[in-house]
Amino acid sequence: MRLLLIADTHVPKRARALPDEVWDAVSAADVVIHAGDWVDVALLDELEQRNTRLVGVHGNNDGPELRVRLPEVARVELDGVRLTVVHETGAAQGRESRCDRWFPGTDVLVFGHSHIPWDTTTPNGLRLLNPGSPTDRRRQPHCTYMTAEATEGRLRAVLLHRLPPRTRQE
Repeated sequence: MRLLLIADTHVPKRARALPDEVWDAVSAADVVIHAGDWVDVALLDELEQRNTRLVGVHGNNDGPELRVRLPEVARVELDGVRLTVVHETGAAQGRESRCDRWFPGTDVLVFGHSHIPWDTTTPNGLRLLNPGSPTDRRRQPHCTYMTAEATEGRLRAVLLHRLPPRTRQE
């Protein structure tokens, strides 16, 4: 099962649309996972139209229309992988132990908010993934997203993809 992980898209405030490379990844994915800060419901509608399965949550920059349609926390099992999606996990310091406490029974936690790519495993075996942002790199060198595969209860082939710099008008 091919997964696309994105967060902090901030469309249309930080970019008019997702980059073409991300739309190609949407088409190739079996499941699209979005860890919040959509900003506009139009992107949610478009992702739902372009992919058969979307798992998403709302973020701190998402208004009432998105909050009505998306939960704060989403839990799903994908080919035996128990996955949880949230927007915020708090400060980087202490994140692993905090997430172990907050999300027992989870194999993989996908989160956003910081726009900083993150891939660690806690002492209890919880994999923490933040795909960064495909549209707003902030202080990071690149805009990013992740892909992965869920197979027989394991997450494999986790890749962080760096996007080329955007032009001014995008």
